[in-house]
Amino acid sequence: MDQQELMIRAAWLYHVEGLTQAEIGERMHLTRRRVNELLAAALEEGIVRIGFSSPLAANIELEAELRSRFGLQDAVVVPTPGDPELVHSVIGRGAAAYLDRLTQSRKPASIGVGWGATLRETVRHMTAVSEPQMEIRSMMGGLTRGSEINTFEIVRGFAQVLGAQCCYFAAPIYAESPQSREAIISQSVFQRIFPRTYDVDVSYLSVGDVSRQSLQVRYGLPEGTDARDLIAAGAVGDLLGRYLDAEGKPVDHPLNRQVLSPELEDYRNIPCRIIASGGTHKHAILLAVAGAGLATVIVTDADSAKAMLDCR
Repeated sequence: MDQQELMIRAAWLYHVEGLTQAEIGERMHLTRRRVNELLAAALEEGIVRIGFSSPLAANIELEAELRSRFGLQDAVVVPTPGDPELVHSVIGRGAAAYLDRLTQSRKPASIGVGWGATLRETVRHMTAVSEPQMEIRSMMGGLTRGSEINTFEIVRGFAQVLGAQCCYFAAPIYAESPQSREAIISQSVFQRIFPRTYDVDVSYLSVGDVSRQSLQVRYGLPEGTDARDLIAAGAVGDLLGRYLDAEGKPVDHPLNRQVLSPELEDYRNIPCRIIASGGTHKHAILLAVAGAGLATVIVTDADSAKAMLDCR
């Protein structure tokens, strides 16, 4: 037999008849190594083309495109739910599975978290383990109302499911003024605590938009601050309470000088920066943080992934 016929026959036996490489070698009087070479050549030359009928295959392809386009370490794309109200739950499930794998493979000493509905759902779907040496740290100030926006509940939830220690950052998300923020940060107790908010191995955050769907817009903006002013300044959403423009740069607005969270320069030094968000209202801010290299891992839904890829 010539090379072409060998490839076709070996590929047929393997992919159609389901024989193992050892069985093919015995039938064709070839070594197993030679069979492996023939199967690889059949794929390389296009004699065999492998396709996937599962709709999940399209999501895996989107993950690869996101990694390539935005230089990500990894990406997780979940199906977009028919009901937009379920997007937090679906993305939370995908993020939970990813964090389960990451915590077991990398064994990070510390994980920094923010707050939001997606993080709340992530905690609910994570697998309980015991990692007593690990610390879960709050990365930003928060509010005292609601399970999604209460930084204490979110940090405690992650610590409980991971069997880890928790470290709170007891502060509001925004000080009353830029001067108040500087006064707070300059206190000796904050000088010790604040660097720990970004001195972590892994960060896990969500992003917010500037619509009324945003919890922060509805409940977290200081009195007298109007989301329309943020939009006028060019904001498309926030990361760590810092409002960013379409290029992922902080907008010129007093709120960005009042926020009690890490500076973006310090945040960028975190080795693994996971951002999980999705839904139509999050497309612009997701594209901004991905394009600016603010995330190393993105967890999102299929429609959001397509929107990000279509805009670049």
